[in-house]
Amino acid sequence: MWDLFKAEILRFRSWVAAYAALQVVVLGFMTRVVDLAQQPELVYEVLGGVYGLTGMLLGLYQMGGYRRPNTWLNLLHRPMPHWQVAAALFGAGVALLAIAVLLPLLLIAGWQELMTARVVDARHLLLCLSGWLIALCAYLAGGYAMLANKRYSFCALVFLLLLAFGRATGIGAIVVQLMALAFLSAMVLAAFKPDLGAAPRSTVGTVATAAPLQMTMWFALVMVFFGVEFVWIAQGSHPNNRAVPMAGGEKEAENAEGKDLIVIGLKDSRGPETPLWREQAGISEIYGIDQYFRAAPVRNELTNLAPMEFDDNERRVRWVFSHDSMRFEGYSLVDKRPVGALGVAGQTPFAYPPLPAADGILVSRDTVYQYDSDDEIVLPRARLPAGEIVAGYGNVGDSMALLSDRALYFYDADEFKNDDGVLTPRQRVPLPGKIGDMSRIDMMELLDGYLISFAFTWRSYNAEGALPYQEIVRVDEQGRVSRIARRETGLDYPVAWRYRNWYVSPVLYAVQRAATGLFAGYVPYFDTNRPPVPGGAKAIAGTLMLFSLLGAVWRTRQTSLPMPTRIAWIVLCGAIGLPALMSLWLLYPKRETLADLPLTTAATA
Repeated sequence: MWDLFKAEILRFRSWVAAYAALQVVVLGFMTRVVDLAQQPELVYEVLGGVYGLTGMLLGLYQMGGYRRPNTWLNLLHRPMPHWQVAAALFGAGVALLAIAVLLPLLLIAGWQELMTARVVDARHLLLCLSGWLIALCAYLAGGYAMLANKRYSFCALVFLLLLAFGRATGIGAIVVQLMALAFLSAMVLAAFKPDLGAAPRSTVGTVATAAPLQMTMWFALVMVFFGVEFVWIAQGSHPNNRAVPMAGGEKEAENAEGKDLIVIGLKDSRGPETPLWREQAGISEIYGIDQYFRAAPVRNELTNLAPMEFDDNERRVRWVFSHDSMRFEGYSLVDKRPVGALGVAGQTPFAYPPLPAADGILVSRDTVYQYDSDDEIVLPRARLPAGEIVAGYGNVGDSMALLSDRALYFYDADEFKNDDGVLTPRQRVPLPGKIGDMSRIDMMELLDGYLISFAFTWRSYNAEGALPYQEIVRVDEQGRVSRIARRETGLDYPVAWRYRNWYVSPVLYAVQRAATGLFAGYVPYFDTNRPPVPGGAKAIAGTLMLFSLLGAVWRTRQTSLPMPTRIAWIVLCGAIGLPALMSLWLLYPKRETLADLPLTTAATA
């Protein structure tokens, strides 16, 4: 086993050394230009994709060389169990990727920590580990794709989709990657057998293959609908690209100007002041939320929603937030030397990581801070009640509006500019819906308060969001809130389209929601008010499940599966639907009969 491991290391040593050297050069050049530890999320996603592609190519090439029949027989006919052969080969691949991917990342992180004044936290070391784990998952997926039967070997790629769409943060993301790595290891061991083309026979091997295969089939069906949507858009009748949106529909509510939307929302209101408000909306300035935050920074998250730094141009200092100390660490933009730390009102650590915004404003999970360059100090200016999360802010005439996941607050803008204390809100308006459903807020100043239009259409195009509606409320100077009008917005998409991801398999739809949200915590962007599934979607789902059950009865009769296994597959197809039927068809080909064999013919003299 050890000799096989060493032989595999020697086989790829030149390629790995060249890859590691190239990565050191590229990362070294990049870190001279930018701070790699303070990049937006997209940069890390691109790098993760490169590492994943690297691992997959290694797995495909390595196992592709052994898959040829003669080579495979020579490999397995050794005086050692098959699992030890697999451990030696894949263990060498793990070591090679550690040298090619992980080692250069740690070298660059160590150089930045020891030789510069930039911030390197413990989370950045976990980020390096995450890059290596992504490469390992892709490596095992590539190896499985080469070893297993070509009818279903692609199913291992579903774990890479999980890593791409998963929302886990911090150490939770590492745990998810380790779970994917463990499952892929089980799949590879199940596929590492003498007859590579045969379906798995053990219960564990069958489950390890069928579960990701069914999830892959669900995703494939979703992609079919995605292609249909492309055709729909090309045809020109899709709600997103109609020249004129449907009157009263959700697209009209999303694209209309603020004044027009307020007039539409007041259409059915019979209040005595409604005619005046309609007329005023046409000539008044309508305000919105200048900046939305769909998520709040979380301590020790691996990536950044946005760079956690800001520049003090007067002092020529760059302040970079450290998750370890929970303070900003500064260094001079002139000589790159450290200039000290910056906390709340001096050196008090921040309770939550703050995200730098415009004009010296820093926004954390529950507090808005303001940076004063003259005194070089950060002061809290607005604080939300316990349990609420900042979701946006903007200027509304003489007021500053602060949006949380539960309410909209108005503060005195002059007090915000000229004072340095914590502001007290003048009005609080509870949100008439979930923040994850809300697409826009439009506000109009009145003589004694504000008229506010809330539109909840953000996720109404699929099964994730509430049915679209618009609600208009009024808040007076004393903070009294009254509902003026509510309008149920028309649906631009039919039920059969909105629930397309759900009815192909309600079970797998729930599984993917749970898997992508694992260790993600509470994210306001995904906090929605999902309505009950309508009867039409349930009828479609039931029809598809019945079709799958009958299809499984027909298909299992054509295979050589024993009766208990046939019954289990029939029940599974009836419960899960089309993805299970498709996986049954891919896993177990039709049983050969005498009629399928080529007839022998007598040789002619």
